[in-house]
Amino acid sequence: MAPAGSGGRGKASAGKAATSRSSKAGLQFPVGRIARFLKAGKYAERVGAGAPVYLAAVLEYLAAEVLELAGNAARDNKKTRIVPRHIQLAVRNDEELSKLLGQVTIANAGVLPNIHSVLLPTKKSGNSKEASAEEE
Repeated sequence: MAPAGSGGRGKASAGKAATSRSSKAGLQFPVGRIARFLKAGKYAERVGAGAPVYLAAVLEYLAAEVLELAGNAARDNKKTRIVPRHIQLAVRNDEELSKLLGQVTIANAGVLPNIHSVLLPTKKSGNSKEASAEEE
């Protein structure tokens, strides 16, 4: 039997610190956890090495996009904390995100402010000469 740390399974000897796959890919989202979920979900018999990295990158991009727009919405409302209302305003005002999350309900987020044009009061004609001519 080979001595511990000589090329077998398990952790390597204390020569170098472990580097996460997320940091190797330059991501914040957990590549290892996503790989575990892909394997446990039985989406396929095998999961390639690049699949969880790609999926983590896509999820991180979408999260960053939503957070940036929601942060802008919070700042527009003079708030320093993002709440579900800000996420709703951000998503519904962005064409592509609105299409992606079209069937999604965000709890405690309300709806976009919108008054149908038919319900708005009609403007009276500003020319009083035409109105008096029609009466005669």
